[in-house]
Amino acid sequence: MAGDLRVSMVQSHIIWGDREENLAYYEELVRRLEGRSDLAVLPETFTTGFAIEDAERLAEPMDGPTLKALKRWAEQYGFAITGSFIAQEGARCYNRAFFVTPEGEAYFYDKRHLFRMAGEDKRFSAGEKRLIVLYKGWKVCLMVCYDLRFPVWSRNRGGEEYDLLIYVANWPDARRKAWKSLLQARAIENMAYVCGVNRVGMDGNGVYFHGDSLLYDPKGKKIADVGKREEITRTCLLSRTDLVAFREKFPAWKDADEFEIRV
Repeated sequence: MAGDLRVSMVQSHIIWGDREENLAYYEELVRRLEGRSDLAVLPETFTTGFAIEDAERLAEPMDGPTLKALKRWAEQYGFAITGSFIAQEGARCYNRAFFVTPEGEAYFYDKRHLFRMAGEDKRFSAGEKRLIVLYKGWKVCLMVCYDLRFPVWSRNRGGEEYDLLIYVANWPDARRKAWKSLLQARAIENMAYVCGVNRVGMDGNGVYFHGDSLLYDPKGKKIADVGKREEITRTCLLSRTDLVAFREKFPAWKDADEFEIRV
């Protein structure tokens, strides 16, 4: 049986459109977790910010500097790392989430729900598959920001079950209530741990981000709330024993409706 999992939320600002500076900056934050974490969670588009207007210039191939840096960090510091960056394949750009392990394995999920209110759907291609990574005996599902508003896509369902649901985000302060409420709802309805990691500060478009990185247990109880603090790394211990015991005692999942998602 899998053991407990140490999950670290890495919340900070993002230097607008400057990949090299962000990689250097976030490596220092990640380095502080050496020996204290199993999984570090970074914000959405942590190397550039949500600079979608400049996506073609900022996008990079899969053998680019971001993935090379992430693999080096994971191996050197001894834990997995997740987040997202702007990736390019052929003529298409993707808001691509990654999960990189210390053993050099890399898994990817392309953001399914693109934020049309900012024109993300005009510059990016949407993903068509969910991703669930098996890591240290835990099944981890990756999602990105706006995906949070669409519960069917993240539903814990037969054959594709997960234990930990992660949302990496650039979620504006103006919609803080939705962020907090929906993260808690996803934990309760899916009977899973839910971790949401957001950025802080003002971005290049003048949008302010409060942070509010959060972690909930399967009952919807708040485990950690980072608030608006910058350059913060908060590590929480997730109990596999508690998760299994709760699911066995309260097996609501057995009464869930069946459905089919068409993409």
